[in-house]
Amino acid sequence: MAELEAAAAAGSGPGTGLGPGPGGSPQSSGSSSGPTGGWRRPHGPLQRYYGPTAAQAAEAATDSADINGPHFDPEVFLTKVRSECSLGQLLAREAALGREIRALDSDMQTLLYENYNKFISATDTIRKMKVDFRRMEAEMDDLAANMAAISTSSARVSAALQDGHRRGAQLAGVQALLRKLQSLVEVPGRLRRWAAPGAEPARALRCYARARAVLRHYRHLPSFRAIEDESHAIMAGLAQRLRTRLRDETLDPKELTECVEMLLQLEEPPEELCEEFLTHAGGRLEAELAMLEAELPVSDPAGTATTPPPASDILDFVDRGSSAFVGNLCLLATSYRSLFEGRPGAGDGRLEAFAAALTTRYFELLERRLALERGLGDTSLLVRALDRFHRRLCALLQLLPAAGAEAAAALVARAARERVERYLRALQTFFLGCLGDVRQALAAPRPPGKEGPGLPDLLATLASSVLGQLKAVLAYVQLFTAKDVAFASLPYFKGEFCVEAVREGLVVAFVRWLCRTSRGFADGPAERGAPAAPPALLLLLARLCLDYESTTISYILTLTDEQFPPQDTGPVVTPGPALCAEARGAAQRLLDHYVQVQGAAVAQMLRKSVETRDWLGTVEPRNVRAVMKRVVEDITAIDVQVGQLFEEGVRRAQSSDSSRRAFSVYSSSRAPGRYAPSYTPSAPMDTHLLSNIQKLFSERIDIFSPVEFNKVSVLTGIIKISLKTLLECVRLRTLGRFGLQQVQVDGHYLQLYLWRFAADERVVQGLLDEVAASAAHRCLDPVPMEHSVVELICERG
Repeated sequence: MAELEAAAAAGSGPGTGLGPGPGGSPQSSGSSSGPTGGWRRPHGPLQRYYGPTAAQAAEAATDSADINGPHFDPEVFLTKVRSECSLGQLLAREAALGREIRALDSDMQTLLYENYNKFISATDTIRKMKVDFRRMEAEMDDLAANMAAISTSSARVSAALQDGHRRGAQLAGVQALLRKLQSLVEVPGRLRRWAAPGAEPARALRCYARARAVLRHYRHLPSFRAIEDESHAIMAGLAQRLRTRLRDETLDPKELTECVEMLLQLEEPPEELCEEFLTHAGGRLEAELAMLEAELPVSDPAGTATTPPPASDILDFVDRGSSAFVGNLCLLATSYRSLFEGRPGAGDGRLEAFAAALTTRYFELLERRLALERGLGDTSLLVRALDRFHRRLCALLQLLPAAGAEAAAALVARAARERVERYLRALQTFFLGCLGDVRQALAAPRPPGKEGPGLPDLLATLASSVLGQLKAVLAYVQLFTAKDVAFASLPYFKGEFCVEAVREGLVVAFVRWLCRTSRGFADGPAERGAPAAPPALLLLLARLCLDYESTTISYILTLTDEQFPPQDTGPVVTPGPALCAEARGAAQRLLDHYVQVQGAAVAQMLRKSVETRDWLGTVEPRNVRAVMKRVVEDITAIDVQVGQLFEEGVRRAQSSDSSRRAFSVYSSSRAPGRYAPSYTPSAPMDTHLLSNIQKLFSERIDIFSPVEFNKVSVLTGIIKISLKTLLECVRLRTLGRFGLQQVQVDGHYLQLYLWRFAADERVVQGLLDEVAASAAHRCLDPVPMEHSVVELICERG
């Protein structure tokens, strides 16, 4: 109330901003009435009392002359009014301010009258609250006094309780001591009851272990010494029975461990128990190894006896060895570590040496069993067996790292290498079998009108069968590197096995063996005395090796590298171009040998035909000899045969009159008139001299030059060998007139048909010219037959 009165008194002063003027008078609010008239905001004075809001204060400009502003300065205001207003304006301003002051006084009185009852009620409420607060303070003082009394009582009760607890603890201690003394007195009886044969020795040991320390501590007392001596005697008897039981061979590993553990609790010497433990366990493990060895046949160093097949498969053998021997050895190692770990005399490497000797014997037995795996068998079964062996052995190696980790890994690697070697031998056997089928198909008699499989079909069957078998072998070998196989994570199977065993030892070795074997048909039969291979087989193998050189080797190596990826830092591998070069060399040798064989066959017919004929007493020729027709037929058949497997090749451009060329004892370049214009039949020119002169200017023909991989080159090589043989045979004969004419007829017949098979007709022409020249040189009466007659005979023949 006093604060409101003070506010009203301050508001009626000249500096409160409630007087007339800008922002404080009614005129400033926009009213058009006089100083007492118009509407005024009723709560404006309270708002000005509590001051402007933050927004209003921020908006208001700093003006010391603003009578309603927060920075109003009376001196500045009066100075400004005096300087700006005249006397009349000053008087009017004074009158306006007086009216505003009176109006504000009236507003304050009205506000006070309106809120008087509320101020009175608030004052009464505050007075009642003060009375209630004093009453509450008095009640709190009483409550504090009561709490202090309660605290004093609680302290006395706590002290009494502590004293009771202390006395109870003393009483409980006395009772516990009495119980302990009673239990110590009862120890010999309990030990006698529990340590009896067939009773509960483990319970007796626990009882003795609890009482032993107390008896030793108070053994200076006669009563305690008597109890200790009696208990010791009982436990000595138990120890004697346990040692007797320890020598029982029927104990299983669990019973053996329990027996040794009880002896150790009886403070028996660990060195002796360790030795007895290993001896007993070793006898049991030796018996398990003996059972495995009994399944294996007795080894025969001389190799005279036939080894019978094993009674069970390799997986069953490994299962029984792993579950019995390896499992018991793991249990032995675990028990040994739990019993003797940290005890003096038991940590000197006895267990490691003991386990290493046994695992070495086990590896030897498994090695012997793996050697009995004849043939290929089931590779997945072998991989599973090796995987199981490796997994069980890994569990043993975690307990005994020195039990032969390297030997086990070497055993698995050796088994994998041996299986790969067997696959290589199987591939070789398969290839030889396929060759046998091809030879049988080539040699099989054909009924009239029925043709057998052609060379392209036989080649396709042979190539697809061998490639399919090789891919199947790679799939089987890939089982050794499968992700779910434990030993596949060994470094050997990630590097050496993939490169050395599979890529080099299987794939590359097989391709090289195939090339050598194929080449052997061209090099070896004459040396070994074996029957020669049929020419068609030589041609087929040459095409096979050529296909290997062009596509198959690259495909096989790519497939192998995908399935068995080599490491970047692994051993050096055989490059593909080197294998391709070997295959091409084999193909070249086979094709050259084919040409020699076929040329020799045709040459043999020509040689016999020349050697068996009487060239001096022969009659005038009327027909072409049958052997010449046979030669043309054989050359034609060879052309068809080679054309099935090789491309045509490139021929040299033929002359327009190749088939009608005049063949005589003198070629056009050797006509006697060209060299001797005075040539007459009575004085013939020396044809031998003409022949030698012609050889100086003719192109040399290489008879046994390597052939190219096309039909034209092959046929040219065969024709050269045949005609060269004919030439050499004619040179060794002496001919009469009709013999020379017969050679002339035969040569013209060959010229008519053989030129179309050769790469260059000049080769055929040159060789036949030499044959004719040699015949003329060896003729006693060199009178050639007219060319028209020769042509007539050849056309009729």
